[in-house]
Order: sequence, then C-alpha cells, then structure tokens
Amino acid sequence: MKMGVLEGLLFITGEDGISLSEIEKILELEKEDALKLIDEYKKTLEDEKRGLKLVYLGDKYKLTTKEEHKKYYEALVNSVISSSLSQAALEVLAIIAYNEPITVGQIDEIRGVSSRDMVRKLLFKGLIDPAGKSNLPGKPMLYKTTSKFLDYFNLSSKDELPKIDFEVGDVSTEETDLFTSKYKEQ
Repeated sequence: MKMGVLEGLLFITGEDGISLSEIEKILELEKEDALKLIDEYKKTLEDEKRGLKLVYLGDKYKLTTKEEHKKYYEALVNSVISSSLSQAALEVLAIIAYNEPITVGQIDEIRGVSSRDMVRKLLFKGLIDPAGKSNLPGKPMLYKTTSKFLDYFNLSSKDELPKIDFEVGDVSTEETDLFTSKYKEQ
C-alpha cells in the first residue's frame, strides 16, 4: 500500500518533487524504511514495460520519462493533436502576450489558479520562452511569447493583438457607487 501512496505523492508533486523528509513524515516511516521503499519503487520502474523512472534531483525525488522513449514524446508534441490549444492554454497565452515578460506567480494571480503545468506545456510547444529572471524575491523566471506564437495566430507582430482597455484592479463606477451607497453607516 505504501508504494502506491509513494507513487501518488510523486505524481501529485510533479516537477516540484518530494523530499525524503516529506516522504518520511507523510508515510510515517523512519529514514531507513523510507529509503528502502523508494529503492523498491525505483526497481519496479526499471521494467521495460514502464515509461517512467525515478530520479533524485535538487534534494527531491521526481518522476520523469525514460530517455529511450524520447522520440515518441516528441512525435506527440509535433502531432496534429497537440497543435490545438485548450481554453486554459489560450488564457495563459493571452496573459503572457499582454503582460510579457511575466512570472508564473503573476499569471496565477491573474487567473486565480495554478498555471505551472500549462506554462510547461506552452514552453514545450515553443509558444513561449524564458525571458530572464525577475527581481522579485526568489528571482522567478520571466516568460514571453515567441515567433511561433505569432505564426500560430497568424500575426506579423504583437501590435496586431486586439486592444484591451482593462487593467487589473479596475472597478467600474457602478460597483463603486453600489458599495458606497448601500453600505454606508446610518
């Protein structure tokens, strides 16, 4: 059972990964037992029928795809199926296009949901690129759209994007009047 839970934890944490101490705490294991469980799980993934492997990077355990299957994953990304974009992908692209360069945290703030996986997919599709590091605490990565983004939407430049007059934090006069008139102390 604990191996299944470990696999689920690795899946949920995705590219962030999970540390040994987190595994110990969550599964209520001693360090030696946690390492043994990790090693057993890693061995189950070595079977040629499995498409994932367990790696230890940056003090975290993470699931990754096997290198020997790379050509198949690239074929998927380059296929017609991957050329269509989901609503979430379009949202993230629009946010980046109108606010670039922008961090994943800023995108999350605008959307109200996590965008990390979508940013990773858009990077993989070549529609966005890293644009350096922000000066915000932790120096998060900045992202911008690419020429492939322009090609995808048949634009010669970002100047052809539809104009929008909305700024985050704008409140309409009607909303302001409603608040001040209805909720005044009497």
